Order: sequence, then C-alpha cells, then structure tokens
Amino acid sequence: MSQNDVPEFDELLRAAQHSAVHLEMRDVYGVGDETADFERFTRTGVHPDADPATADWGGWVPLVKETVARGVVMRRARIVSEPVTDYIRFEHAGTTVNLAAGELVRWLPRRKASDIALPGNDFWIFDNKVVQFNHFTGAGDWATPKYSMSEDADVVKLCASAFEAVWERGIPHEQYTV
Repeated sequence: MSQNDVPEFDELLRAAQHSAVHLEMRDVYGVGDETADFERFTRTGVHPDADPATADWGGWVPLVKETVARGVVMRRARIVSEPVTDYIRFEHAGTTVNLAAGELVRWLPRRKASDIALPGNDFWIFDNKVVQFNHFTGAGDWATPKYSMSEDADVVKLCASAFEAVWERGIPHEQYTV
C-alpha cells in the first residue's frame, strides 16, 4: 500500500465501529505544533492548554466525543521510562483533555514492559482489523512518510497482543504520578 493509499487518521477513526486503541512508546516527541506549549510548560511547570474547550483542541475533542458517542471504546497506553522526561510530564499534564473527550488512558513504566513483544513504532488499531503505524524522526518530529497502514492479520495480531499486554499492566491515569 502506498502512502497515497493510506487513509487519513480521522477517516479511520470515523469508520471505527467498536474500538480504537493507541500505543505510544517514545519518551520525547517533537512535533512542531506542540513546540510553543512544551517550551512554556518547561518554563512554568503548567500545561498551557489543558482545557478541552479551547480552540487548539477543536479538531481532536469533537472527533473523540463523536466517536465515543457512537459506542467506540478509545484506549491509549503509554510506555514511559522513569524517571520521566520533561516531555512525559507535559503529556501527563495534558492528558486531562484526552479523558474529558472520552478516552481511557494508562501508563506503563518501561521496566515492566521488558517481556512484551512490541512493534518498532507507535500505532493505532481500529476494530482489530487495521493498524496505522506512526513514524517519527529521532528527534520526535513527524517523519516522511508520517504513517503506514497494515491489514495483515499477523501484524494486527502482534500489535493487538502488545497493546493488550501493556493495557493489562498499565496504571490508570488517575493513579499514575510523574
């Protein structure tokens, strides 16, 4: 499947009927649209945009709410090194937006993931049928191509197994402190 054939994320999420799960495994992301907020967080220790009603979340929050209202269960798990990086502190502080939108979020310390077979990239799985891999540069910005997709049953099974193992061991957001 070529990059041009990969549906956009919002198309995949809008097509989901039962589940959408996301596994994040990096300790630092450096995507451009977060740069100013992250820099402000590192100076102040306060997430500058943890309010789901702000315009910056105008695309994400309504999309998640719409998806969850259709009965789709959205879960996000994050594997993190401890002590956590400043970026993970930033992400943890902003997770209130994910929760307010309707996502369920868990955190797993990396040392507890050593015996889990994990794919090489972060990913989303939609309805246990399709995987969208997210590709990042070493510095954490989007790579080119940004993502790839697989409907191969073995790939979906590997990713689903990895996600479920992380989810089972993960600590609910409300109980995980950074």
